Amino acid sequence: MVSHDHQSHGRRAQRLRAVFGGAILLAAAGLSLSAGAAPAASFAGSDARCRAGIAQQPFAPSLPAARRALQETGRLTVVALGSSTTAGSGASAEDKSYPAVLQAELRRRLPGAEIRVVNKGVGGQSAYDMVMRMDGDVLEERPTLVIWQTVITDAIRDIGEEKLAKILRKGITKARTAGMDLILMDLPWLPREGRYPHYDDYRGLLARIAQDQNVALFPRYAMMRGWARSKQFSDEELVGMDGVHLLDGGYRCLALRIADGIVSALGDVRIDVVRPAPAATE
Repeated sequence: MVSHDHQSHGRRAQRLRAVFGGAILLAAAGLSLSAGAAPAASFAGSDARCRAGIAQQPFAPSLPAARRALQETGRLTVVALGSSTTAGSGASAEDKSYPAVLQAELRRRLPGAEIRVVNKGVGGQSAYDMVMRMDGDVLEERPTLVIWQTVITDAIRDIGEEKLAKILRKGITKARTAGMDLILMDLPWLPREGRYPHYDDYRGLLARIAQDQNVALFPRYAMMRGWARSKQFSDEELVGMDGVHLLDGGYRCLALRIADGIVSALGDVRIDVVRPAPAATE
C-alpha cells in the first residue's frame, strides 16, 4: 500500500520486505492451497506476491448456485456490483479492472466453460444507491453469483450503523430471493484511515452482517494490509497517489485472490452439457 509520508518509505521497506520473502519461499516449496486454485508452479513473479499471507487470510465461499449452473449449463455469469474499486478507478485500461482480470482468470482456469463477469461499478455510490439499481443492473443479467463491494462511501459519510445494516440486509435478501450466490467484499485497508473515526465500526458491522446472514466475506482489508507490510511491491505497483484507489498490480492481485476462492468453491465440476456442433459451411 502506498503511503504519502515519504520519510516512512525507507523504514517500512526495510522492516517489511522479509514478510513477502518468506511467503515466496513457501510458494516455491509447494504451499498448499485449497482445491481448485492455481497450482504452486504458476506462482511466479507478481502473482506469487499476491498470495503472501494466504493462510492468515482465508477465503472459502460456498457457491451452490454457481456450481449447479456451471454443471447443468456450462455457463457462469458473475456480476461485480460496487463503487470505484469495481469500476476500476486508477486502472490504466478497462481490461485492467478487477472484474476484467477475474473474467480472464476464470476462463483460463475453467476451460470449456462459458464465463462472463459483468462490471457494474459506479464510482462514489453508497450501499443504498447500489440496492436501488439491483433490479436493473444485476437481476436483468441473470447471474448466479454477485460480488458486492460496498460500505466504503457509507463509512466515509458516517451514515449510521443501524441505517446501513437495514440497507445491507435488503440487498442480501434481493440476491437470495433471485436464487443467486453472494460474496460481500471487506473494506479496503487505508494508510490514513484515522481520518475516518468510525471506519473500524463500519468494518465490524459489515463482518457481523455477513456472519449473521451466512454470506461469504472476501478479506480485502487483511489482504491489502499484508501487501503494505510486505513491501515486496513497489509503491508504484499497487495504489495511486490518492492512497485509496488501486493500480493495475493491485487490481490483478484482487482478482487472483477472488478467483482462488471461486474456483475452490466450484470444485471438480463436470460440465455435462453437450453443445451443438457448428453449422456446416459450403
